[in-house]
Amino acid sequence: MNFDVRKNGDVIIVDFSGRLAVGVTDEMLPQVINELLDEGHKKILLNLSDVDYIDSNGLGELVQGLRAAKRHGASLRLLNPQERVRKTLRLTHLLPMFDTHESEPDALTAFASEQIA
Repeated sequence: MNFDVRKNGDVIIVDFSGRLAVGVTDEMLPQVINELLDEGHKKILLNLSDVDYIDSNGLGELVQGLRAAKRHGASLRLLNPQERVRKTLRLTHLLPMFDTHESEPDALTAFASEQIA
């Protein structure tokens, strides 16, 4: 699992690649999200377009990150999860929990129209 963090306006975009799975991420996803929240960022977009696999551990980390964002009054969204990841989110009934966008411009537009304290 690799990731890069970049900024577009007031949106922080975290580009992930690889697998969100037990033994691979080692709580990396929640740590990244918590660091961004601690820095005061309120709009976080997780780019999952290069994540080819997610297991129950990875799902738990996504949910943990979403809960942390909500506690901080922040918004966390998903960008373009691959079909395999999307299917796993759908089968576990987690997909409706997340605002998911197919393209980065769509996600940025959605963030722009959102009022965050």
